[in-house]
Amino acid sequence: MIALQPKILVIDDEPQILRFLRISLRSEGYQFLEAADGTSGLEVAAIEDPEVIVLDLGLPDMDGFAVLQELRRWSRTPVLVLSVRSSEQEKVRALDLGANDYVTKPFGIKEFMARLRVLIRDSAQGASNLALKQFDSGALRIDFVKRIVTLAGEPLHLSRKEYALLGLLARHADHVVTQQYLLSEIWGASHSGDSHYLRIFIARLRQKLQDDPTQPRFIQTEQGVGYRLVSEQ
Repeated sequence: MIALQPKILVIDDEPQILRFLRISLRSEGYQFLEAADGTSGLEVAAIEDPEVIVLDLGLPDMDGFAVLQELRRWSRTPVLVLSVRSSEQEKVRALDLGANDYVTKPFGIKEFMARLRVLIRDSAQGASNLALKQFDSGALRIDFVKRIVTLAGEPLHLSRKEYALLGLLARHADHVVTQQYLLSEIWGASHSGDSHYLRIFIARLRQKLQDDPTQPRFIQTEQGVGYRLVSEQ
């Protein structure tokens, strides 16, 4: 299975920092996502599901600590704080609120990249869920141990949230799973009403599963209620 380039979201309002990190991260093979304020940063994080979020504390619309608090209500994505604030008190507060690491500006790119690799590695190691080892409907197979999804024997490349959504549906195969439950489990209780997130990811899954929503083979919609992953007959 070919690994996808990890997505790195940088939430920072300094154009020169964004440009520098855009060049540096892309040169190392990462996908680069950016947001210039906290509100759009949270939106991008919810929809794009990055592997790591790089967060500045001094944002134009809201304090970085507030962004971190909101993020931790529904996401465990590793957060690397990148800030000019260098006091011990600021660092401790960020870590207590759920940041995984803290780098002060100005910074060396080699150290930054090393810290980034550690966060990606640790996140991957802690992500496996072995509660259900395998789902097999014939054409669609999910190996929960190896975290591999195949369709007719061909690997599917899913983001972490796509994988989490498909896995949750598979654990309740042939039963309707409500929108509120899916949103709460994957995005957190504070997003139980944000059905547009769910529609986006269901559409992505259907596209990758080659599943026609008008004649679904795998994912059925129960209008206004939720979704059902059907086992192939």
